[in-house]
Amino acid sequence: MDFNHIALVGLGLIASSIALNLKSKKNRIKITGYSRTKKTREEARKINFCTVCDNYEDCIKEANLVILCVPVGAMGDTMEKIAPYLSKSAIVTDVGSVKESVILEVQKKLPKGVFFVPAHPLAGTENSGPSAGFASLFENRWCILTPSKNVPIEIIKKVKFFWEELGSNVVEMDAKHHDLVLSVTSHAPHLIAFTMVGVADEFSKVTNSEVINYSAAGFRDFTRLAASDPIMWRDIFLNNKDAALEILGRFTEELFTLQKAIRKKDGKYLLKYFERTRKIRRSIISAGQDTAEPNFGRKE
Repeated sequence: MDFNHIALVGLGLIASSIALNLKSKKNRIKITGYSRTKKTREEARKINFCTVCDNYEDCIKEANLVILCVPVGAMGDTMEKIAPYLSKSAIVTDVGSVKESVILEVQKKLPKGVFFVPAHPLAGTENSGPSAGFASLFENRWCILTPSKNVPIEIIKKVKFFWEELGSNVVEMDAKHHDLVLSVTSHAPHLIAFTMVGVADEFSKVTNSEVINYSAAGFRDFTRLAASDPIMWRDIFLNNKDAALEILGRFTEELFTLQKAIRKKDGKYLLKYFERTRKIRRSIISAGQDTAEPNFGRKE
């Protein structure tokens, strides 16, 4: 590990999981953390996964790796607040789900000589807050780095090795392409889930008790996604709107095509479509990104 002092700015699921992972390895890395919310700081102190500070300066001033674990809409403002306290040897990274807008905002406030290596660990859950974290969150999960061309290779390697130490499989990707890919694989599915749960809530022919009591597996998965942090997802869509709107436009086109096939009772088209999409599900399992166990591995 190339870092002896890691500062976590924001103390939610990802930050607590990073700290718990590092502590599980029993190394001597100093871990400090700060959240602007007093309630979150108090919760983090009870868990004791890091030294919780009451201001940015105490958290940041001696750290050689600073990880921004705040919503993507707050990255620029947070960077501005911590900039005066960064050491000259510090490397800044983040865990945001959107990269182009974050890079733009962070680099505006980045002190001269300090490098920013954007990162996105694909390892969240529907839960949030310090208590939601666990040490194995990143094991065998992808972490995407989207560094700018001006960042030296040795700096990128340090951040890459850090995420590999946490158990992640690390790849590099262009920031714009990252935002498009994640819009397909994460952002649009969440928005569809929010919408479907909203439809169920508004559908006057089905009562709330029926929605809750008779939820089949598909709807339960929608509600799991829809339980995710509202602030985080608001910021993701506002900061990745172009990619999100492009994917939603294509989704709408596909939906209309399926609607037409159902109306015309075109079973041949539907069967072919569903067979093609089932292959994608199987390829995800083959890639080790999910389990083939019944009920998605749930033990409930």
